[in-house]
Amino acid sequence: MGKIALGNGQEAVQPDCIKALVAEFICTFLFVFAGVGAAMTTGKMLGDSLVGLFVVAMAHAMVVAVMISAGFNTSGGHLNPAVTLALAVGGHITIFRSILYCMDQLLASCLACILLKYLTGGQEVPAHTLASGVGVLQGVIMEIVLTFSLLFAVYATIVDPKRGSVDGFGPLLIGLLVGANVLAGGPYSGASMNPARSFGPALVSGVWTDHWVYWVGPLIGGGLAGLVYENFFIVRSHAPLAGEEETF
Repeated sequence: MGKIALGNGQEAVQPDCIKALVAEFICTFLFVFAGVGAAMTTGKMLGDSLVGLFVVAMAHAMVVAVMISAGFNTSGGHLNPAVTLALAVGGHITIFRSILYCMDQLLASCLACILLKYLTGGQEVPAHTLASGVGVLQGVIMEIVLTFSLLFAVYATIVDPKRGSVDGFGPLLIGLLVGANVLAGGPYSGASMNPARSFGPALVSGVWTDHWVYWVGPLIGGGLAGLVYENFFIVRSHAPLAGEEETF
C-alpha cells in the first residue's frame, strides 16, 4: 500500500497545485452542470420513466468519461470527494491537497446548480433523496456498494501500473460503469456515488432529507475500495515517481 502523505500548506501556493485546482473546478462544474441538467430536462419532459432514467444514466456516463479525460493530465479528473479520499488513502495525493480538492469540488457543484436554476427560469433542482420504502441503512449500503464498484474500476483501469489492455480506456470504462450504476441504483438511492454531486442540488433546492447518506455511503465505499485494491491487487515494481501523488 502507498504511504499516506500529509502534505502542508505550502502546496496551496505552488503553481502545479493552483493549476490542478482550476482544472478540477472546471471539470467538476461541467460534470455537475451536464448531470444535473440532464436530470432537470428529463424530469420536465419525461417524468419518472424508464426512458428518463436511461437518459440520465447515459448523460452521466458520457460527461464523466469526457471530464476525467479532460482533467486527467492536470488534476487527475477526480470530480468526486470519494475518489479523492480513496486516492489519498492509497498515497496518490496528499491529505492537504485532497482537502483542497474536496472544497473545490463542492464549490463547483454549488455554482453549477445555481447557474442551472437561473438559466431554467427557476426550475427546481432535483436533490438526491431515498425512494419511498428505502430505509437509511439500505440507502447507505446501496451507496457503499455503488461507490466501491466505481473506485475499484478507477484503481483497476487507471491507477494500477499493470492495467494492461485497458490502458488509455480508463475514463471511458469508468463513465460506462457510472451509467450502469445509475441504472441499477437510481430508482432507489439516486445512485449518487459522489458527495459533491449531491451537495450542490441539496444546497440550491434546500432539500436536505437523508443528505448524510450521500456522504457516509460514498466515503466509506470509496475508502474501502482504495484499501482493498492497494493491499490485495497492486504490485509496485518501482519507487513512486516524482509528482506521482498529484494525479491518479
